[in-house]
Amino acid sequence: MTDFRILADTLAGSLANDLAAGRRKPGDRLVPSREYAHRQGIAPSTASRVYAELVRRGVALGEVGRGTFLRAAEAAPPTPARESERGNIVDLELNFSVLPDQGALLAPALARLASPGALQPLLSRAGVIGDAAAREAIARLMARGGWAPEPGSLLFAGRGQQALSACFTALIAPGERLGLEAMTYSLGKGIALRLGLQAAPLAMDEHGVRPDAIAAAHAAHSLKLLYLQPDLHNPLGTTMPTARRQEVAELCRALDITIVEDSVYAFLVEDPLPPLAAHAPERVVVVDSLSKRVAPGLTLGFLSAPPALRQRLASALRLGGWTAQGFGLAAATAWIEDGSIDALMLRKRQDARHRNALARQVLGDGGLTVRGDPRAYHLWLELPDPWRADTFVAAAARRGIAVSPAAEFAAGPGHAPDAVRLALAAPPAADLRLALETLLELALGGPDAALVG
Repeated sequence: MTDFRILADTLAGSLANDLAAGRRKPGDRLVPSREYAHRQGIAPSTASRVYAELVRRGVALGEVGRGTFLRAAEAAPPTPARESERGNIVDLELNFSVLPDQGALLAPALARLASPGALQPLLSRAGVIGDAAAREAIARLMARGGWAPEPGSLLFAGRGQQALSACFTALIAPGERLGLEAMTYSLGKGIALRLGLQAAPLAMDEHGVRPDAIAAAHAAHSLKLLYLQPDLHNPLGTTMPTARRQEVAELCRALDITIVEDSVYAFLVEDPLPPLAAHAPERVVVVDSLSKRVAPGLTLGFLSAPPALRQRLASALRLGGWTAQGFGLAAATAWIEDGSIDALMLRKRQDARHRNALARQVLGDGGLTVRGDPRAYHLWLELPDPWRADTFVAAAARRGIAVSPAAEFAAGPGHAPDAVRLALAAPPAADLRLALETLLELALGGPDAALVG
């Protein structure tokens, strides 16, 4: 498979040469990514990643609805002005937490699975329904706020994104309308668009998606499905209160709309609210995974489905090749049964609060506006004038820090707010503080100072 970073290197070098030779000038619009894909003989998704990489490096600027534009030569990424202690990019873009001694906590259960007698049955395919022990264990893991899924309602995938893909494949047809929060999980939006679904952005407030926005969108043109994140919303960090959950559930029951509820971050809340599924169990599919609870390299996706939808979802998982692997399912079961995941979740809750508090101290006390839940592993940073999100992302990349612009999460075309999401989970603590201090300096200094710096 073509490495998009190699293509980005090639294109960035070509653009730099064109600038030096006077063949191009700052502000020139690059060809649309689809045309670039056609010229290179690559997938449009790969071309989009190439252009995103150019923006991240500071070579180009992306403007929603207008295209991608060449930056001035001096804005191209030199050696970062402030690097992490490891000399690498500080990743505030991808939100995966792996605690320093996590391997020691998880290893004993894996050692038990490595014996010949335990390993032999895991060599066969696990399928989508798993075994009774796995279903019982995952049902306990998903339980919250007095709600627990029926073990028989559970289906398993290799990872959470695959479970989400199965939902979008099974529950809505290409061309039909999918309701999405106006700011939403970027990969969820990408999966929907790749499957040919029509995205319907839904207005939000401080409590999450607004019921009147759902009703208005459905009245304009029927919504088939909603994709919502009620807990520690990504990227905004909001948590939907119980009254709003009840209102959304009752409205969707009245309008006959099915809901896919993404609960991947709910584990970070010590006393989480019951999910939407507790209020409308016949029409809510709850999707979750181990990627945040445990690690991105040890994944398992799972979903709780109403009886009427379970067979359709199981077929989508099988046909998509998204079934769970036996070893991963057995490992998750063992970690739940021996208490490893409970211990890990407790520590990650503490870690998330500590990192969130650090970010608020550095950025908020420094005069910037940050939003989101203090229990979350991410924050929403509103940029001061005259910053624009894309230029800030490019300037941060020049200083060795990767952040995500608001446009990446916008469910529909048009203007995205001048804000960035900061994913706090991945960097070592010292690197995180240095990166936050650099972002504060950058934001307060403004774009002109960033070019000089």
